Amino acid sequence: MAVTWDVVSYDGTKTVGSLSDVITTVHWTASDTDGDHTGSSYGSVGLAEADAGSFIALASVTKDNLIAWAKAAIGTDEVTAIETSIAEQITESKTPTVFSGVPS
Repeated sequence: MAVTWDVVSYDGTKTVGSLSDVITTVHWTASDTDGDHTGSSYGSVGLAEADAGSFIALASVTKDNLIAWAKAAIGTDEVTAIETSIAEQITESKTPTVFSGVPS
């Protein structure tokens, strides 16, 4: 099992200083599956201010860039917490500790 990160969409600003089409927010998903059991998380994160020295033009930005930027903005500890939560969702799905129902 390994958590897969993906990008749902991104938001940006047309002009920031001398830069054009600057991505400012990444909307992401993270998920994992073990057989019939799935765990997932969704969120969005604002990115650090664009740096002209390392700026990548929008036409050249890849999904891998966006995932790396999102994870960096989220932070290592929170990425670990998200991935741990996904694993816990799968464990709960396999061996439930809670239940619900409706009266007959």
